[in-house]
Order: sequence, then structure tokens, then C-alpha cells
Amino acid sequence: MAFAMTMLSWSVIEYSQKYEAIGEYKHTRDLIKWGTDYLLLTFNSSASKIDKIYCQVGGSQNGPRQPDDHYCWQRPEDMDYPRPSRVVNAGSDLAGEMAAALAAASIVFRDNEVYSRKLVKGAETVYAFARDLGKRKPYSRGKPFVEPFYNSTGYYDEYIWGATWLYYATGNINYMRWATEPGFSKHSKALYRISDLSVLSWDNKLPAAMLLLTRYRIFLNPGYPYEEMLHMYHNKTELNMCSYLRQFNVFNWTKGGLIRLNSGRPRPLQYVANTAFLASLFVDYLNATRVPGFQCGSKFISLDVLRSFATSQVPFFKIE
Repeated sequence: MAFAMTMLSWSVIEYSQKYEAIGEYKHTRDLIKWGTDYLLLTFNSSASKIDKIYCQVGGSQNGPRQPDDHYCWQRPEDMDYPRPSRVVNAGSDLAGEMAAALAAASIVFRDNEVYSRKLVKGAETVYAFARDLGKRKPYSRGKPFVEPFYNSTGYYDEYIWGATWLYYATGNINYMRWATEPGFSKHSKALYRISDLSVLSWDNKLPAAMLLLTRYRIFLNPGYPYEEMLHMYHNKTELNMCSYLRQFNVFNWTKGGLIRLNSGRPRPLQYVANTAFLASLFVDYLNATRVPGFQCGSKFISLDVLRSFATSQVPFFKIE
């Protein structure tokens, strides 16, 4: 849920006028508030320091013989089996994403000063939990009701992602220092040329975090001491965009033109939607500064080419 709220908030921040034009602005804000209200209830959001987060309601064991959340998918009104709440005392990935969600939403709700401040406070509290040395492990590790289904592979990408959104929400330069911390980059493998790491998902925030930091560099150009890391993230963002284009043969494609970002595994459209969104944002950021394109090695790519990629993927997840 936290990842969904972060992404939905980002889309409202960037495209609020388009939401208004189609009459969905209020509805979308209501959806975000429903999610962030829920997240605020999963920890003591009025405190400055916490030692636990409620991470899940219900769950499943691998191969259960009795009904549970994975044995039978049904309406909550029809669930008559136990659905206990799961709590974790460590989980930097979960807390980092929650911080991102609450911070991003605080920008959406800046016209509601009291609620926006509440979201910022909650974001700062869970980010402090994420950075606590004693809490540094994936939230799913060793949890039989979580790990087989929602296994998290790391948390350093959430450190960068959460810190970046907190910087945008607060202007506190400490969060930019953490977002550009070389150690976080190293441990997350942010600058590695691994195709899977260019694909945005609930388990990998790197391409989105680097794009968000590239946005900061494009529009504000902060200079020393952040420029070196921001420049590297900008370059890696361009490489990510190059990898989405068919001409560079990084990913496989279907005969119908769908990019296969998850190596043929099930449920591919979530990755396609995320990638089309990132590509569209990058085009709009460069257009706003009158930059006509970017380099893919020795080849110049116009923004029209990347925009065409993004729009070509939309028909695959349109609901008629």
C-alpha cells in the first residue's frame, strides 16, 4: 500500500491539472488520504521514536489446508477465518517506503496545513526507525506469513527513496545528504549496469529515486557537495531510459510490442505501467528546460522517441 500511495501522490504532484481536467482530482486525493490515514495507524505517528510497525493483516502459510488470505480470495465481509495483525520490530525497507508515502502525500495536501504537518511528522518518525542500526534488515526476513509472498530483497533503495521525498517535503538538507550518500548508492547497487535494477517495482525503487533526484538537479542545480552524486544519478537515469527503447535490445518484447520487463514472469503490466510513467516524467522534465533529448552512448535520442515508447505501452493496460 505504501508504494501505491507514493506513486499516486507523485502523479498528482506532477499532473494535478490533468486530474482536474478529467474530473478525478478530488477522487484521487480521497484515495491517497484513505491510504495515508491507514498508514498513520500502523505505528505511533504522534511519537518521535518508535520500536514497532504493524506490517500486515492476515496472511498465509505455504500450502495451507485451511482457508486463509491466499487459499481463498474473497470480500472482507465474507472472511470468517482468523486474520491476525503482524508486527515487526525491524524493517528498513518497509519504514523507508512508508516515509516516502507520507512525505509525498504531505505535498499533495499542503492546502491542509494541519494534515500535511501530521504526514511530515509521521514520515520523519518512520524514517528514523528505518535508519536505526538495530532495525536494518528486510521486514519480510524470517516471517512465514510474509516472506514467501512479499519477499523484499533489500532496503538501501528505500533509504534513498524515502530521504528524497522527505527532502522535497521538508527542505531539510540532511535528507538530501542521505539521498546522495555514496554508501547508500554502493549498497543498493544504484549505479550498476544490471537491467533488472532499471525496472521500477515495489521491491526496487532505484530508477524512481534516481529520476526524482535528477528532477532536483535539472530544475535547481544545487552544486557542491551534491553535484557529483546527482550527476551520476542523472547519467544512470539516461541509461535506464535507453534500456527501455527497443533499438538497444536490453529487454525482450512481445510480437505485439509489449516490453517484457520482468523476464517473462507473471503479472508483467505493473512494471510496464511504472516504466511508461517514468519515461513520461523524464520527457516532461527535459521539455520544461527546453532540452531536446539525451545521449544513449554515441547516439542522440530525441524526446519524441521516448514519448512514443511510453504511449505505445498504454494500450496494453487500458480498460475498454
